[in-house]
Amino acid sequence: MNNSFTKLTLQNGLLVLLKEIHTSPIISQWIWYRVGSRDEVPGLTGASHWVEHMMFKGTPQYQMGVLDQVISREGGYLNAFTFLDWTSYFETMPADKIDIALQLEADRMFNSLFDEREVSSERTVIISERQGSENEPLFRLSEEVQSAAFRVHPYHHEIIGDLTDLYSMQCEDLYRHYRSNYIPNNAVLSIAGDFETQYMLDRIGELFEPLPAGQAPARLDRTEPLQTGERRVSVEGPGETVYLQVSYRSPKSDDQDFFALNVLDSLLTGPTNLNMFGGGTTNKTCRLYKALVEKELAVSVNGGLQATIDPYLYTTIVTVHPKHTASDCIAAMEAEIKRLQDDPPPSEDLERAMKQARAIFAYGSESISNQAFWLGFSEMFATVDWFNDYLERLAAVTPADVQRIAQNYLRPQNRTLGVYLPSASSKNK
Repeated sequence: MNNSFTKLTLQNGLLVLLKEIHTSPIISQWIWYRVGSRDEVPGLTGASHWVEHMMFKGTPQYQMGVLDQVISREGGYLNAFTFLDWTSYFETMPADKIDIALQLEADRMFNSLFDEREVSSERTVIISERQGSENEPLFRLSEEVQSAAFRVHPYHHEIIGDLTDLYSMQCEDLYRHYRSNYIPNNAVLSIAGDFETQYMLDRIGELFEPLPAGQAPARLDRTEPLQTGERRVSVEGPGETVYLQVSYRSPKSDDQDFFALNVLDSLLTGPTNLNMFGGGTTNKTCRLYKALVEKELAVSVNGGLQATIDPYLYTTIVTVHPKHTASDCIAAMEAEIKRLQDDPPPSEDLERAMKQARAIFAYGSESISNQAFWLGFSEMFATVDWFNDYLERLAAVTPADVQRIAQNYLRPQNRTLGVYLPSASSKNK
């Protein structure tokens, strides 16, 4: 993999990352804003996600509906995502059409329309999205676990926001959120594909350099206190399946412990794919699959880490077998964790786990869209060096590191445990 890239900052503070890849006539452009659900206060939860929706409502130059038509007509596609720490928009285009995407993003950074009628219409859409999610057992369980795990830090609430805020927020609240955060000095532009760097830099300068910098938004600084005891939540609702979620407080992404936990995750539940565009691998060789699924205590087991600015959660989701209980699964999980705490994993087990982690990283890094993604994504919580050094830092993990991580992080005192129980089965709690 070629790790060479160009990195510079425009006079208005926009960070630009460029990577030439001449394997096919495609260019992928991403623009990232350092604002996500962690930047929302009570009363405004869900504002970042709602603003993302409003960015597709048009500008005076590109009226609503024209954005998608212009991109798709030229053979490209676009999308957007809101996360805990960031909001991002991307377009992947034929190389000779990328200027359309550049113009679009420079325009809507400052000129997006916030018409009250469209805000009202989108309120209905987002509330319906929220209510639809509430019908899903795993969403309901995840929200309860997350809110119990974080009592101070704004990771406390779901990205989509609390229903009461979705009803009460007004157009001026959203526009203020947009104008405060959608400024060049709060953004990263990452582009990969078939272009000449100097030409691309010149064009970016023409389109983005005239945009004025704003006052850098102050990010919320509310450190979550150390957890001193296990927290448990129970959720009841419709359905026939019992689900178990076990979430341990985990290190922030730019911490060597994050890489050791990544290896441990591969060993326990299968490797985490940090890239939303990457492929997956089987987790049938992992320890919890063998201990839970093969022994028919569970129907499925999956785990994962998130790359975040601040310490977040290492989560395992278990679909409990109808003939067993959540308690049976918890006991089996604890037994596997204790094995790692008592003895470091054999070298051959660690090598297999590392191989899987390296493979899923490679699967999520090979396309042009993936390369553009990683350039900007890494800057949201660290720097591009985090991506470039990923495999090297992974390779530095030792069996003793995995044992230490299991001992320090996978303790009951460091976890929030949630169980979803179908209402008709509540008596089996």
